[in-house]
Amino acid sequence: MVKVTDDYKNNRVIFEKAGIVVPQYNQDEIVQNAEVNPIWVHFGGGNLFRSFHAKIAQDLINQGLMMSGVIVAETYDDEVIEKIYHPYNNRFLSVVMKSDDSFDKELIGSVADSIYFNQENDQGWDKLTNIFKNPSLQFVTMSITEKGYSIANIDGTINDMAKDDIKNGPDNAKTNIGAITHLLFERFKNGSAPIAMVSTDNFSENGKKLEEAVRVIAKGWVANNIVEADFLDYLFESGKVSFPWTMIDRITPNPSEVVAQKLKEDGFEDNDILHTHKHTNIAPFGNTEEVHYLVIEDDFPNGRPDLTKAGVILTDRDTVNNVDQMKVTALLNPLHTALAIYGSLLKIDTIAEAINNPLLLSLVKRLGYGEDLPVVVDPGVINPKTFIDQLIQKRLPNKNVPDRPQRIATDTSQKISVRYGVTINNYLKSDVLDINQLEAIPLIIAGWLRYLLAVDDDGQSLELSPDPLKDQMQSMLSNIEFGSPNREVVHQSLQEILANESIFGVNLVDTPLMDKIERYFLSLIEGKGSIKSTLEEFSKKY
Repeated sequence: MVKVTDDYKNNRVIFEKAGIVVPQYNQDEIVQNAEVNPIWVHFGGGNLFRSFHAKIAQDLINQGLMMSGVIVAETYDDEVIEKIYHPYNNRFLSVVMKSDDSFDKELIGSVADSIYFNQENDQGWDKLTNIFKNPSLQFVTMSITEKGYSIANIDGTINDMAKDDIKNGPDNAKTNIGAITHLLFERFKNGSAPIAMVSTDNFSENGKKLEEAVRVIAKGWVANNIVEADFLDYLFESGKVSFPWTMIDRITPNPSEVVAQKLKEDGFEDNDILHTHKHTNIAPFGNTEEVHYLVIEDDFPNGRPDLTKAGVILTDRDTVNNVDQMKVTALLNPLHTALAIYGSLLKIDTIAEAINNPLLLSLVKRLGYGEDLPVVVDPGVINPKTFIDQLIQKRLPNKNVPDRPQRIATDTSQKISVRYGVTINNYLKSDVLDINQLEAIPLIIAGWLRYLLAVDDDGQSLELSPDPLKDQMQSMLSNIEFGSPNREVVHQSLQEILANESIFGVNLVDTPLMDKIERYFLSLIEGKGSIKSTLEEFSKKY
């Protein structure tokens, strides 16, 4: 049996017997180099980082293009650091699950240090603060999920935690954005060295959202005379701090028990999956798909390694935005969410099973090819038609990627405006496209509202995935009776929700889609089996 912490330099044969590729460098050296000359900090130590960013770093270090390891800062779950990173010397096993049923296994040693970065952890707070003071630090990447950037309430006003950050100043920041702005302030005070702040989270204009959130906090501190006004010049006027836009694409589900068992059979010992108190699922291994894209606006004021040698596409902002719009608002994420919503309602276990369901396949084909593809601008670096063909024919049906609808359904309220609102607005603004042709999108939105009733298609109780607006949305739908709906009650309840532009990106009440969503919703709540029958009727038409 082989373990993550075994000596891969002097005992490579045990890894070879288990079919595991090992690093071509000495991990101790990249740890020491990172202590003196840090290059790359990453926020968010979860499965996406482990399966994607850390592999990019490994490829760069293997080629001698980067000499320091990545420093991981986990802001949410201390158990991730204490039970998964530290006990395994910051190593883990990357498992690429290929559609031909084979696995590619590689020991990743590119993490130099892992830190629980939170106000409640003085040691981690001070350690990362000192790292940010070092002028050698070139760039920061982030995978903290969409809600990690949130400093606003549902109505757009600044939330209480952000208000506290603005009032209490940099040293006492508690939100992710406040804590990151604190780090930038410390860098400003200690020489104002350049840095790139690279959001690689899975939503549109991620760099813009990061920049705007940092601006709110920083301007608040200046207005309260907590920090000097020159700090704003450093962040936004000097060209020393950049907020590149990116598009990231790699389906990375939670660690799979099936994969764990296969690893055990192959002689890999560290296959236990950790379920933390904060509901993080993580393991000494990560499982992911073989297809992946990372497109980054090439704006690194303090330099960078040659990321293209690790498969990253570097380009200009407009191209990044076109790629991002193609993927996030049209050809992948909207399809994923549709499968998640209806897969949950139909009690389907995996995304692969969901897309192999003829009714759901019909729905996402209509959505992707019929409604989303017409609004896509060809970005040039990735062909849209090839992208969606690959997604529907190869990526989503891959049964070896054990992703679950319930995981994808997490935080749907934070995703709707991007995954559907952007396309709706494109239709509203177009002189060529007819919004009345949209059918899949209103059916999916109706499906999400139906999902919030927490009743599956058999009329049984349904456990909903975490979502910050879940309770609020459910209370607004509480007067609706499943199986015997009152049309007036449904109309009033839906009208209140669908008018919310912060959720949908548009006031849907003022569009022709309102009536369609209401009609589909009524059909979906008629009784047991009504979801399946509604999808069957849709499939016959499209």
